[in-house]
Amino acid sequence: MSLFTIIVCFFTIQLFMTDLDPTDIGILRLLQQDASLTNKEISYKLNKSIATIHERIRRLKDKGYIKRVVAILDRKKINKSLIAFSQVVLNDHMDSTLTQFTASVAKFPEVMECFQMTGSSDFLLRIATRDMEAYSEFYNTKLARLPNVTTVQSAFVLSEAKSDTAYPL
Repeated sequence: MSLFTIIVCFFTIQLFMTDLDPTDIGILRLLQQDASLTNKEISYKLNKSIATIHERIRRLKDKGYIKRVVAILDRKKINKSLIAFSQVVLNDHMDSTLTQFTASVAKFPEVMECFQMTGSSDFLLRIATRDMEAYSEFYNTKLARLPNVTTVQSAFVLSEAKSDTAYPL
């Protein structure tokens, strides 16, 4: 086997090794459910060494599989009881308009998520406020005043049947 063939095989293997193996998937599943687990606890649950778990988590972070580790708060206990899903239609779709809109809504602490959409609306926003009065103030003083906003249609959450942050793996 030539040196060139060995190098090509090495790089081919490296490309295929970017996929997650069962240990990586196990780590991600556990951390999605409880990010406060220690490496020792994860190693026990997956029957791996603590050093292996430590290295795997570091690698998963370095490769961007784990973007950040956060605490999920009870929104009612922090006085964010009203959740609205607002569909926003813009008057044009030029790059500058889309960029300006997303930059603007990203600055609003009430906007929890912003998705550019296909279909009848351009964006879908998840907005958390104290109550309807706070939403109205947000709408009137911030969202409706953004340039190029044509229409905003909002629906308000009555009850929450499921709220999950973990992706199935």
